[in-house]
Amino acid sequence: MQAIEISHPGGPEVLQRTTREVPVPKADEVLIEIAAAGINGPDVMQRKGLYNPPAGVTDIPGLEIAGRIVVLGSDVAQISSYQVGDLVCALIAGGGYAEYAVAPVRNVMPVPTGLSLIEAASVPETFMTVWAHLFMRAGFSAGKSILIHGGTSGIGTTATMLCRALGATQIFTTVGSATQQQASLELGATVAINYRDDDFVEQVKRHTNDQGVDFVVDIIAGDYVPRNYQAAAMNGIIVQIGVAQGRVKEMDLFPMLAKRLTHLGATLRSQTVEQKSEIFRQLQERVWPLFAAGQIKPQLFKTYALQDAHLAHAQLAEGGHIGKLVLINENFKA
Repeated sequence: MQAIEISHPGGPEVLQRTTREVPVPKADEVLIEIAAAGINGPDVMQRKGLYNPPAGVTDIPGLEIAGRIVVLGSDVAQISSYQVGDLVCALIAGGGYAEYAVAPVRNVMPVPTGLSLIEAASVPETFMTVWAHLFMRAGFSAGKSILIHGGTSGIGTTATMLCRALGATQIFTTVGSATQQQASLELGATVAINYRDDDFVEQVKRHTNDQGVDFVVDIIAGDYVPRNYQAAAMNGIIVQIGVAQGRVKEMDLFPMLAKRLTHLGATLRSQTVEQKSEIFRQLQERVWPLFAAGQIKPQLFKTYALQDAHLAHAQLAEGGHIGKLVLINENFKA
């Protein structure tokens, strides 16, 4: 099969086309012919040599896919009703930048009603990440306010749509342009803050009568961390999903103590199949109906052919995108 490998840690140019053997599913896995694969921040970190795959997992990047089941592992029929030919999306620990990948059957979901395979490929990683960390772990609920950094990223658009659909009172986002501001407002943000022009702490305080927000979702880190503490309300919860800006250089913990804040951090990739299975169950129960009703829809910015993965990563580094970038397997026959 055709696949994309990381020749060595570095920039987008290190993503190179290669030929690999088609993987063989284990007893509880299925082999999926990939129609499309979503691109995510962890892929970029892996490319840079900052986020190695778990032990025993392929070095091919890519964590979310959609396509057709073509082989069932020997035990799959005992634990699942999936059949060869079913169209599915899946979260995997690696291997998405290829024509085929294996996935634990417990981490496979039917394509949501109303979505194409390409759209479905942009769902598992971002929706699972937001649901697991913001809703399941941090306990976000209706009637709460939230600040979402990277408002037009895959995580940002997903968090905005879900919080709007599930009853947030105020949704603040940070974005990098007037175009992104408008897009974020259309997705459901109450206030979209252009971080190039305005200070998000000042804007949040101004629009909350100096109270701050109940939740913060942050994919940036760096100097955003102490500013998140300033923007948070009493007993606020900061959910750290990414670290795009890297380490915190200077940190004053007093606001955390004074406001009784909670700062949560977690990754999805290292969680067990069973843990991910529970997230899948909740998504299908709570979020799949929102897709079917047309209340939410993955924001797809641009697609690239599999062999052009390096161009997709270059686009991601350039910024300016609104939603997800997706790789297409042009050999897939619908």
